[in-house]
Amino acid sequence: LGGGTLLGVGIWVKVDGESFLNIFGTLSSSVLQVVNVAYLLIVIGAILLVIGFLGCCGAQKESKCLLMMFFSVVLIIFIVEVAAAVVALVFTGLAETLLTGLVTPLLKDKYGEDPEFTQIWNVTMTEVHCCGLNNYTDFDDSYYYKKYHSYPRQCCGDLVELCNSTLAAEKAVR
Repeated sequence: LGGGTLLGVGIWVKVDGESFLNIFGTLSSSVLQVVNVAYLLIVIGAILLVIGFLGCCGAQKESKCLLMMFFSVVLIIFIVEVAAAVVALVFTGLAETLLTGLVTPLLKDKYGEDPEFTQIWNVTMTEVHCCGLNNYTDFDDSYYYKKYHSYPRQCCGDLVELCNSTLAAEKAVR
């Protein structure tokens, strides 16, 4: 049932992505992300549907072959999940370095210039109670800083109108 539900939602997102965006709002505002989410949901839903079908049919017919296939597929999925967890733990530093190398230049170039990008980062920084990816220095020499001679309000607290490096550093220490 879960696989069928995921498959249905994936097809819905693929066919009518606009209504999906209207329901979930700015969290999934990029059309490219919606397309990728649709394909991911379709693939995962189809795999879960096949696995569930193998398990149910094998149990109903008491077929040793179907039950062994079900067990094998579930075992392979478990091994892949464990391997993915190990890889994620081992390469966390590399992923962080790559993420920092990609996101920090985007913050410098697009924050304050691209309204959608700015809105997404404002919501993220407000919800997570952070400033940039690392700290307020991510906005040094950025488009936003050059235009307003200030850091974003989230770096100093929403009550401050002009956020300078002293206030941002003080909030970062807290």
